[in-house]
Amino acid sequence: MQIKRNVLLNPGPATTTDTVKMAQIVPDICPREKEFVSMMKQMRKDLVRIVHGDLNKYTSVLFCGSGTITMDVCINSLLPKGKKILIINNGTYSMRAVEICEYYNLPFVNFDCPIDEIPDLNQVEQILKENQDIALVYTTHNETGTGILNPIKEIGFLVHKYSAVFIVDTISTYAMKPIDIEKDNIDFCMASGQKELMAMTGLSFVIGNTELIKKSAAYPKRSYYCNLYM
Repeated sequence: MQIKRNVLLNPGPATTTDTVKMAQIVPDICPREKEFVSMMKQMRKDLVRIVHGDLNKYTSVLFCGSGTITMDVCINSLLPKGKKILIINNGTYSMRAVEICEYYNLPFVNFDCPIDEIPDLNQVEQILKENQDIALVYTTHNETGTGILNPIKEIGFLVHKYSAVFIVDTISTYAMKPIDIEKDNIDFCMASGQKELMAMTGLSFVIGNTELIKKSAAYPKRSYYCNLYM
């Protein structure tokens, strides 16, 4: 390929290889046809396998947009009526989750932690103990701005101890850090193609528990396109 190659030093989009670029030069495919559907089904299965998910329990859902669209999707889709979400907030991207809650007027608890420290697990448990109406807990695996790697397995254990659902922003760790969705106590995680997968930008996805997605069909519909069940 006679094009200039730049090495991108930002956290994403990542530099794409010649093979990735050339893979786009194919005959046009109608998204209503079986060839496209077959390709999409296989991709969805492979995305689950990357986090060692059992395809009988977990699925993936694709969206056109940056990683932020999947944050929006999970937060607005998975909160039951009359319940609260806990945001474990120790950086820019978990703060974005707070802003999404504010935008939708969702009831939430903002556990605001120092950006250079991992969250205090004792305090997380105390919040869960004092707020029995927390049904959803959200945190970022890796805060890109500081490099803080949050202890998701330990947080997820507490979340499940108090019968809540655990969402993890894995946008900067998916396919980069080892993740086992079951062993790490994750119910939902998310990422974008242009990050560690080094694909083209514009495709993001949520990986999560299929039964919990079906259950969310009864929750308030806060968005038409950004809804996980729909």
